[in-house]
Amino acid sequence: MSRELLTRIETARKDGRLLASSAENLVAWIESGVLPTWAIDSLKELVEADAFAELNDRFYRYLAFGTGGMRGRTIGAVATKAETGTPSEKGTPEHPSVGSNLLNEFTVVRATIGLYRYTARWLQESGRFDRPKLVIAHDVRHFSRSFCELTASTWTRLGGTALIFSGPRSTPQLSFSVRLLKAHCGIVITASHNPPHDNGYKVYFEDGGQVVAPHDTGIIAEVEKTALAETAAHTAVDTSGVIVLPESVDEAYHRQLEDVVLDPSVFKDSKLRVVFTPIHGVGGIATEPLLKRFKVKYRTVEAQSVLDPRFPTVKSPNPENAEALSHAVALATQSKADVLMGTDPDCDRMGVAVRGPDGDMVLLSGNQVGVLLAEYRIAKMKKLGLIPKAGTESAALIKTFVTSPMQDKVAEAHGLKVVNTLTGFKWIAGKIRGYEEKLARALREQEGIALDYDGTDYRTRARLLQKHSTFYVFGDEESYGYLPSDAVRDKDGNAACLIFCELAAEAKKAGRTVIEQLDKLYLKYGYFLEGLGQIYYEGAAGAAKIARILASYRKSPPKSIQGVKVTKFTDFGRQVIKDADGERIPAQDLYFLELANGYRYAVRGSGTEPKIKFYLFAQAEVKSARRLPEVKAATKADLDAFRAAIEADAAARAEG
Repeated sequence: MSRELLTRIETARKDGRLLASSAENLVAWIESGVLPTWAIDSLKELVEADAFAELNDRFYRYLAFGTGGMRGRTIGAVATKAETGTPSEKGTPEHPSVGSNLLNEFTVVRATIGLYRYTARWLQESGRFDRPKLVIAHDVRHFSRSFCELTASTWTRLGGTALIFSGPRSTPQLSFSVRLLKAHCGIVITASHNPPHDNGYKVYFEDGGQVVAPHDTGIIAEVEKTALAETAAHTAVDTSGVIVLPESVDEAYHRQLEDVVLDPSVFKDSKLRVVFTPIHGVGGIATEPLLKRFKVKYRTVEAQSVLDPRFPTVKSPNPENAEALSHAVALATQSKADVLMGTDPDCDRMGVAVRGPDGDMVLLSGNQVGVLLAEYRIAKMKKLGLIPKAGTESAALIKTFVTSPMQDKVAEAHGLKVVNTLTGFKWIAGKIRGYEEKLARALREQEGIALDYDGTDYRTRARLLQKHSTFYVFGDEESYGYLPSDAVRDKDGNAACLIFCELAAEAKKAGRTVIEQLDKLYLKYGYFLEGLGQIYYEGAAGAAKIARILASYRKSPPKSIQGVKVTKFTDFGRQVIKDADGERIPAQDLYFLELANGYRYAVRGSGTEPKIKFYLFAQAEVKSARRLPEVKAATKADLDAFRAAIEADAAARAEG
């Protein structure tokens, strides 16, 4: 190893251009003997170019294996010639970028070794001596297929059984397949709707949900104990022992999706017209066959139906952003469609626009879509006899704390239990798992029956859960994630597209637009409006700013916002908070502030992106349909000013 290279690194550390942790990790990687020639050449290139800001971002820490897995850059902000090499037709560099804080072959192998060791030990401690079985899916991002095969190769080399799909598949299909194949865990290689330079490694356990306690901390501990040197034996990929899943696994997922439609008759003669875009991701693989199955008349945005990791037609492949749906809006306007739907690259989220009474396409927020679906599905289940007309506390709508309180009001008006969880669908999945386990215990103890949960039809499960446990009616989160069935344990963009078409078809047959249907709910329950503030802070310096904001809220929360007094401050990290089932909410750096005018907002750091998020909630009485437009306008103006004041306060806190 070049002494000159190490000397330049040490000089940069001494003069403050390189953080101490960055220098330590960088030297450890260089001296490990693990890195191939191209990786050493890449690091030399960065050091010789004095690209120490880039090296700080790449090496100031190990990419955090959090409670759901890892997500971060796989292509550096400064990509070297050694890494870029000869790119693929769709712009994928020859190699992922090198760095302890990046997703590359070294961090992927390290994570896989840790996950395998935890799973094998957990099976043994549980008295189960099966070979650890893993199912892996991936989206279309840069290096997704190669990371998938690398993970599978590592798992089999360690002694486990690895199963992969023949090509890209959606995140919800992975969740379903873990349960179907009775695997012990699952992984999706995806960064969801993040920018093209990112990728991720999302971990699921045998219930099909993302890992939660005690597995989360156990896996993290094993990953952190895995030394970089241990990755050397696994970076060469060998898929000879890897099982490629047959089409029957796809068919099983598609059949389950058909079952989420409560009333197939609404599609007949509805004349619903739909535009769909997968935004260059995997959405079309399952969603389009389903739309055909129910004879929905739809058109796709052809330019965005091409699987492409660059997401070339959008600034961000996130259906939460209006720009990402602009092509679909144009096609919907031209084709006079009633509804347009877009899914993100791994198809767990869905964005929607609908034709308003004036003929223009109107984008709906995730909260608005959730309210519409909750009202429709609860009312329809009552009509079909799945739940009692008077409601029951043995049936629940599950949502996150930062999702619209209008949904609480809808479910409570229908006589159902409302369970709020922390942000992230893994918490909703965890509640469903608890209800499943409670049912299994009751049947075993009271009737001596060992229930095949997934083999029991939906209507029977609904009846048994309401008798012995809690029936999951619907769940969602404000960030455009919806789940209509407990057969999948993560938000499902495929299912969401289908059930939204069901709702829209019934509205059209009744002669109403979806907007008119939403306004009816505002007149019934009151007007609710939500907003989202967010500030991005990239890299090592950005992480410090986010930490300062969160710490300052705990130490010194705002006393007022725009002259309106803060009347209550709730700290989810320090206070004991229980959900509607009496179960304690895990501690987290999440804060809720309530104001004297009835407004509220929540503060948390994003778990998937380098940003701080502020969730704003406003509501107002609506005395008549005639007054609704002015109530909407006044509430929006108030909320916009409210958001600007919160963001300005946070920016000041970030600087300390």
